Formats: sequence, C-alpha cells, structure tokens
Amino acid sequence: MSTISFHKMHGSGNDFILMDNREIGLTPDVMPLWAKALCRRAFSVGADGFIVLEPGNGDIQVRWHFFNADGSRAEMCGNGSRCAAALAHRLGLAPANLILGTDAGPIQAQVFPETNEVDVQLTPLRDLRLGLELKLEDEHFTVHGANTGVPHAVVFVPQVAAVDVHRLGRALRVHPAFAPSGTNANFAQIVDRGHILLRTYERGVEAETYACGTGAAATAAVAHALGLTDAHVELTTSGGERLGVTVEGTTLRLRGQAVYVFRGELPGSPLTDN
Repeated sequence: MSTISFHKMHGSGNDFILMDNREIGLTPDVMPLWAKALCRRAFSVGADGFIVLEPGNGDIQVRWHFFNADGSRAEMCGNGSRCAAALAHRLGLAPANLILGTDAGPIQAQVFPETNEVDVQLTPLRDLRLGLELKLEDEHFTVHGANTGVPHAVVFVPQVAAVDVHRLGRALRVHPAFAPSGTNANFAQIVDRGHILLRTYERGVEAETYACGTGAAATAAVAHALGLTDAHVELTTSGGERLGVTVEGTTLRLRGQAVYVFRGELPGSPLTDN
C-alpha cells in the first residue's frame, strides 16, 4: 500500500498540514475535500488549515494552495505563509529569500533557519476603515476594518482575557457591515506603545485560534493609524507567543517562528477507506 507524506507545522500555535504537490499531484478540485478530511480534529490529523506547495514560475519560486479547515479557499494567511516559506526552503523548493505566490498576490519571505523565524512582507494594506459603530447582539462597539490579504475587523477592549471571543467573534464575522464575504474578528488590548495582547476568531475555522498572522498585522496597522502604538509592535497571541509587525505606510512586515512539528504518513487518500 502506497503512503502519502505530510508535514505538520505551526506559527504561534496556528497549525497547518502541508504537502509537497510534486509528490502527490493533487488537482485543485479535490484539495478542498482533502482539507476538510485532514483538518478535522480528533478524527484525523487536525489543523487550522491545509497548504499544498508546488513549484512556481518566473519571479515566484513557490506557489501555494491554501484552504481553511472547513474546505474554503483563502486568499492569504500570515502564519501559514511563514510555515509555507520555511518548508519550501527545507524541501529545496526555494532559497531562503523567496517569493511565494498566493491568491492575494506575491509574498516576499526571508527564512532564518538558525532561529526558525520567517519574515514576510504581506500584501499592501487596503480597505482601512476606522471608527465603525456597530451593534453586536445587544452591545455596541467601535469596530475598525482592514484588509491584509484577507478582511479583518479589530475591536480594542480593556481586558482581552474577559472577552467572549466565540460569541462576539461569530457575531462580528457575519455582520452586514462586512457582507458578503464576512470577516475575521480580532479583539485587542493595548499594553503599551510597543505591545498588544490579541485574540482572534478566524473565518473558515469558525472558532478562536491560537494566533492569526494577518490579524496581527491588521491590528497593528489599525493601532498605528489611531496613534495608539509605534510603527513596530509586538503582539502576544492566545498561544502565548509573540509576533512582530512593522508598519510603514501600506507596507506590512510580519516576523515570528515557523515551527516544524513532525513529518507523518497517511496510508492512502483521506477520501477513501483504507
């Protein structure tokens, strides 16, 4: 029986299943089905997302296909891009300084193998909307919007640990202000001008995750635009790790560890009984 290899990685606790498409040759039509089958926790490998890597062309060294745990395709994922860049370098697909092709556009990445860190320049900040007054269930909040490759909403709160992220995150994720595609929801507490505590409800996962790279970038961009933080800020995620974000106009850089957890093998396709 032939086996199929996969790699498990995480960025600040945001975990992913990654595969080298040179080995398995998945077609785009079956990738969402594999994502749903493999990312299902307790019943399979379990992860927040599924990433398929393949050689790029031209200036793009590596092309990715990214799917959320529910099988929906996503344009971008900050933590996922760091893991993808690190694995591409590890597998010999790309040099340490590379360009990753995503649905949101090309992403520049620099891999630092000695520290397990990856620095990525995200797609340019767009759709910045500040000071939206929205009602979430029976409460009123000041909400800010930003797109860092995928749409994000940001709410600043006094104590992020006290927020019911599942309830309010879900309400914000489907709010008409972010129709029709919905949004990711970030709840942030300003510690000082260089530090933010952050919790994120992710669209596609439909739950709070340990970290969200594009959410960290969106939160940093909004905080800087409001004058709450400096151009460089560190964000402590639910997983307890820190992500560094630097804001220079519409240019956003995200840096943090991309941890290789293990390599595994499947006895066959997850879509068939083995």
